[in-house]
Amino acid sequence: MYTSASEIVQKANRIINMCGTRDPHRIANELGIEILYCPFTSQRGAYKVIMRNRFMFIKNDLNPVMENIVLLHELGHDSLHRDEASKAGGFKEFNIFDIRDNRMEYEANIFATQIALPDDDFLELAERGYDVQQIARTLHSDVNLVALKADTLISQGYRLRAQEHRNDFLKYDQSI
Repeated sequence: MYTSASEIVQKANRIINMCGTRDPHRIANELGIEILYCPFTSQRGAYKVIMRNRFMFIKNDLNPVMENIVLLHELGHDSLHRDEASKAGGFKEFNIFDIRDNRMEYEANIFATQIALPDDDFLELAERGYDVQQIARTLHSDVNLVALKADTLISQGYRLRAQEHRNDFLKYDQSI
């Protein structure tokens, strides 16, 4: 089932308010989700429900900015796709983070943008004339996540210029 951007934003905001933080480690702890670090070779993260226990598996050598983005993305799967994760058998490796063909990956990325990038901070920087690269540097994020945030705010009625971004920016690349 498709979840609208406004519904995803509302869910993310409820979690921020409930947990009192935007820190993905603290949110996972508050929600009872265990974070396990793995030596993945072909992906950065995965979300799985095993016997009603929720797990986020994270590549063990990510830089701190990417680790936070991946954690927030996996929290998006927990919040938005837990039923699908519960029904999925095994530890299937999807073409993770490629949102061109996968609605769940796109939705998890929108969720991550909402928690990682506060609306007020983003809008203040955009009002000052910062471009997506400057906003990404200032907010310690990825330029593609910032561009997706701009698109999400546009869908909510904000008058911003649409930004180009790679849809598969979180897809695993061994050169990174």
